[in-house]
Amino acid sequence: MDAVLNAITDTVFYSVDVGGVALPLIVVWLVIAAFFFTFYLKFLNIRGFKHAIDLVRGKYSKPEDEGEVSHFQALATAVSGTVGLGNIAGVAVAISLGGPGATFWMILAGFLGMSTKLVECTLGVKYRRAHADGSVSGGPMYYLRDGLAKLGMAGLGKVLAVLFAIFCILGSLGGGNMFQSNQATSQILNVFNVPLEDRGTPSLIIGIVFAVVVGAVILGGIKSIAKVTEKVVPFMAVVYVLACLIVIFGNISAVPTAFGEIISGAFNPQGIAGGFIGVLIVGFQRAAFSNEAGIGSASIAHSAVKTDQPSTEGHVALLEPFIDTIIICTMTALTIVITGVWAIPEAADGDGVQLTSAAFESVIPWFPTVLAVAVVLFAFSTMLSWSYYGMKATGYLFGDSRTAENVYKVIFCVFAVIGSTTAMDSVLGFSDAAIFLMSIPNLIGMYILARVVKKEITQYRAKVKSGEIAMVK
Repeated sequence: MDAVLNAITDTVFYSVDVGGVALPLIVVWLVIAAFFFTFYLKFLNIRGFKHAIDLVRGKYSKPEDEGEVSHFQALATAVSGTVGLGNIAGVAVAISLGGPGATFWMILAGFLGMSTKLVECTLGVKYRRAHADGSVSGGPMYYLRDGLAKLGMAGLGKVLAVLFAIFCILGSLGGGNMFQSNQATSQILNVFNVPLEDRGTPSLIIGIVFAVVVGAVILGGIKSIAKVTEKVVPFMAVVYVLACLIVIFGNISAVPTAFGEIISGAFNPQGIAGGFIGVLIVGFQRAAFSNEAGIGSASIAHSAVKTDQPSTEGHVALLEPFIDTIIICTMTALTIVITGVWAIPEAADGDGVQLTSAAFESVIPWFPTVLAVAVVLFAFSTMLSWSYYGMKATGYLFGDSRTAENVYKVIFCVFAVIGSTTAMDSVLGFSDAAIFLMSIPNLIGMYILARVVKKEITQYRAKVKSGEIAMVK
């Protein structure tokens, strides 16, 4: 079984050698889409930024609109699915491999990813389905099936939608669940210095607690999840950013040098495998893995928003990579670069979380505890969002069946316990591969529907400009 899973994983992350550095083709697939939609929409990720802020603040919100959650709640739910361990561990690994210059390319990739999110979330709302009980279902499954059907490609749309749903379920149980509970459990036990040989029972207890807490939230559906994430996401983001700022201000004299290293390292890296190309690949890869722009998962959460204009949520969604990559990932990077721990062989040889922990500890000895709290919160919020993604994908495969969705919720909680107590590298590698496999049917559909979404966005912005769609607050 391991051989089969590893073969699938190796295929998904198949890499080509570029200047002595391995470049996964799946990253190229995601980055090309980000470039395409940024230019196709004429840098709407910049032009629409202020309007996105106004939407999140509720200035265009109408309570009577169809949907289940507010713009802010939808954004918080989607952000909680992307802001996770990748922002802590992944960024640290990127810098240890590509040096400070990787930060520059990571920020650029995050900026480009804003356009991809805008497109997929506009489509998610445009083709969503409303149910008799007032709930809604949306996301790639629906715009792949219904959007392509309207263009005379019903057969292709159905196949792409089913593939996406299957990959989404697999990814939600692995990378969106088991990996999160596993890493959070590990961090908790590390804080209390529990020996490896004595972690069996504590791991089981922590896993059960995770399952119970997550289960209590997800049983209430998107409204319950949104109520939790709208509180947890701002709190965990503020706590983590403040901790990073304390580290940065504790090394304030090193800030100019750090920025110099980031800029010079981006274009003229020293001692980095692959040189300029190597640093660029590492930075782009980390951003793609972190903000998941093009994966399609976020559009499932954004589809639940209360709005009668699909483009409103597309604008709101562009803030997601900005928060995830340009703010939180960059704060992690600055913390690591400014403290200089990335250049210490002993620290760099550890995993990503250990490297970030070393940066925190260099200023205040007990700061790794704050990092552990952040890891647990990031993992918890990620599990909430991915449970919803997997639930909706399951419902889609079974004809929007509520029974199927409830069965999935139980399975999800069981997998949280399994993840906290089991080492399963091959399974987790496969589940990560499943998440990125989601981008293949999703982006194929997005390219086909590019004209449709551009028309939708253009008409919406014209109505806002003319005053036909006006602020209500």
